[in-house]
Amino acid sequence: MKTITISRQYGSGGRQVAAMLSEKLGIPYYDSNLLLIAGEKYGINPGLLKEYDERKNSSFLYGIAMLADGYTNQDRIMLPYKLYQAQMDAMKRLVEEGPCIFVGRCADQILKDECDLLRVFIYASSMEERISRIMKVDQVSQREAPARISQRDRERKDYYYFHTGQEWGKKENYDLCLNTSTLGYEGCVDIIYQMIKSAQH
Repeated sequence: MKTITISRQYGSGGRQVAAMLSEKLGIPYYDSNLLLIAGEKYGINPGLLKEYDERKNSSFLYGIAMLADGYTNQDRIMLPYKLYQAQMDAMKRLVEEGPCIFVGRCADQILKDECDLLRVFIYASSMEERISRIMKVDQVSQREAPARISQRDRERKDYYYFHTGQEWGKKENYDLCLNTSTLGYEGCVDIIYQMIKSAQH
């Protein structure tokens, strides 16, 4: 299995699992940096890329920013499709270059026809742990954290369905579903690592 996709709940530590697995396997992982690679194709402002990242619809402020940067209404309508296509092209190019890990961004569906693919979903059953993580990583207050978690998960679900027609988080779409609340980050990494090594023999 040379390509690994990691979908994750917000606050579950999926990005951390990807980073640890990347180090253990000695292969690169692509998260928000994939947007920059994709954006080079269209010369798109990195701030706009971040605003769109894993969100189905553009916000009011996003629309204003685009118009201020000289984008037309037509550009604003087409940009999400262009960005998704650019991400898709970037993923497929990177897969051809060698083993890698992709975090989110519909990679499990974009690459579903690739050989040697392992699709993982990371979740956390403990809301307290999710809240604690985003407070630390994203500097979100404890009061704001539950609403932020609900919003980001909803955005990822809508984005995923909009581009793939599939249900984000549905276990049938993944080869492994791992709970960081019970397994911990290292436990999740070890399970994925052992599965990959077993498949090589």
